[in-house]
Amino acid sequence: MQRNKRARLEAHGWRVGNAADFLALTSEEAALVETKLALSGSVRDRRMAQGLSQIELAKRLKSSQSRIAKVEAADPTVSADLLLRALFALGATPTDVASAIRKRRRMAA
Repeated sequence: MQRNKRARLEAHGWRVGNAADFLALTSEEAALVETKLALSGSVRDRRMAQGLSQIELAKRLKSSQSRIAKVEAADPTVSADLLLRALFALGATPTDVASAIRKRRRMAA
């Protein structure tokens, strides 16, 4: 957010923060949310880059299209295990996974 916009909001009594502040997340909870967001975004990006549909990815994982939609939407019911299995099914390496997380953390900072 631009400094002048933030100053105007604060001058009118608004408090400006981030989602972690608003939801009162601990640093561990915030890190988990950011990690899951990074992984889910990477699944979507890799799937689309390969020209696969959600149905095709679901078949690879022996899952359903609706579950893949939840994976890509970072639904809180999706486990980190499923996120990682999806990435590996799309050809990601552990280094790729680490890069996705690092990239998201730089963007969030």
